[in-house]
Amino acid sequence: MKHTSFIMAGALACTATLSHAAPLWQDFSITGLYGKNYELTPDKEQSTVTFEYAAKLKYGDFFGFADRLYSGGESDTYFEVSPRLSLSAVSGRSLALGPVKDVLITTTWEGGKDMNNYLYGLAVDLDIPYFQYAQLNFYRANNDNIEDDYQLTFSFAVPFKIASEEFLADGFLDWSTAEDDHGSELNWTTQWKWNAGKHISPDTRLYLGIEHSVWHNKYGVQGRDENNVSALIKYHF
Repeated sequence: MKHTSFIMAGALACTATLSHAAPLWQDFSITGLYGKNYELTPDKEQSTVTFEYAAKLKYGDFFGFADRLYSGGESDTYFEVSPRLSLSAVSGRSLALGPVKDVLITTTWEGGKDMNNYLYGLAVDLDIPYFQYAQLNFYRANNDNIEDDYQLTFSFAVPFKIASEEFLADGFLDWSTAEDDHGSELNWTTQWKWNAGKHISPDTRLYLGIEHSVWHNKYGVQGRDENNVSALIKYHF
């Protein structure tokens, strides 16, 4: 396991290095969440502060976040780092076909207290009408504390307007396979946000809204299902 983890960490670092360059664009944001119906937390109530960074690079893209979690008088930190390498950019040839815009090597490092998981695989970026972006990532997961499994992640963003007001629905759907020691997970988390910042100034990106999380077999624990709505405030720098 340690040998495999070392190889996976090396692969992730290699992907990050190859995709590294001056960003074509980048975004940094801080989000505050508060909800009262969480599962497998010290208390049903939980507050979260999330720091996110995303960038488009010459040879791929990068996304990472860190959650600082507060519940029942306890605190914890969880993070993910996800560099991806564009095969179109590396080869110099377009791999677009139908709704597929690009094919990528995708990696993720999930880290937290006494836990480091390494995910690796292939991804496709999709061109879907009305979507700001749509990404399908297919992973093999090398897990620290449970048996290795496979994961499918769909990430998306859909901007829309109601009258003159601007809204954004974005989020992800994670599905992972069942193994001998854990159940199959499905986590569908969506943020529904109103762009309140434009009423302050054209360049202010302040969002208010909710995050809705539907999580079947949370952390792979059979029968522990979460359906939680959290109040949300998010600011982009």
